[in-house]
Amino acid sequence: MVKALTFKGDKKTKKRKRVDVAEKFGEDEGSTSREVAKTEKEDSSVDDDSWVTAEAVGDVVGPTVIVMPSEPPTCIACDTNGKVFASPLENVVDDNPATAEPHDVRQVWVANKVVGTETFSFKGHHGKYLSCDKFGQLSANTEAVSPLESFLTIPTADAPGTFQIQTLRDTFLTIKPSTFSKANALPEIRGDAESITFNTTFRIRMQARFKPKLKASKEEKASQKISRKELEEAVGRRLDEAEVRRLKKARREGDYHEALLLIKVKNKHDKYS
Repeated sequence: MVKALTFKGDKKTKKRKRVDVAEKFGEDEGSTSREVAKTEKEDSSVDDDSWVTAEAVGDVVGPTVIVMPSEPPTCIACDTNGKVFASPLENVVDDNPATAEPHDVRQVWVANKVVGTETFSFKGHHGKYLSCDKFGQLSANTEAVSPLESFLTIPTADAPGTFQIQTLRDTFLTIKPSTFSKANALPEIRGDAESITFNTTFRIRMQARFKPKLKASKEEKASQKISRKELEEAVGRRLDEAEVRRLKKARREGDYHEALLLIKVKNKHDKYS
């Protein structure tokens, strides 16, 4: 295999570690994962594997990273035993949480709407759900969703792109300083905050391919595409370049059928003139 030409003294570019979410969680996770995965890839402005910030409650779906309001940025993670802990984020630019991506599958939670409610469940990499007990302790040991595994995601009024994550006991997920004496000790995550503060303000990062607005934009672009052959079949004859451009432009602007009718009418006039 031919390698790129390099010179002595060139700086090596550091590559981000990426989590293969599809491999770890399978194709069926998320409420619309299979359908979304089949969206058009051509002319896509956003890579399907990229991560973006959830901006509305409707965006919270599929693989997510729940970024905590800590410095440096950390997120909610869990191990195979169901222990929930703060995990440092390595894939972040200039410590900006709005750029965070997971580097460890333990940092990823698959969000789904709980049927018949306005709440969400968050499923860990090991197939069990994030849960908050009556004491505010978080864990991930249950395989089924009950009120303990159901959370409301409430957009923060004065901080766009962030959420308050509320339990069904009307308390909020929050971070608290670690009880360890180490200087760089990671914060503790709890679910017993009774009011909204900076420490209860979380950012939810999600895969771009699951974001409804981006999905709708891709589907709209796909619907606007039409080949010369399809246009000629619709008109019933061969078209010149100017007619093809006119019809494609009309399709983009929403008056395709009117433009098509004008060309068909012109055909009849030319035929009988």
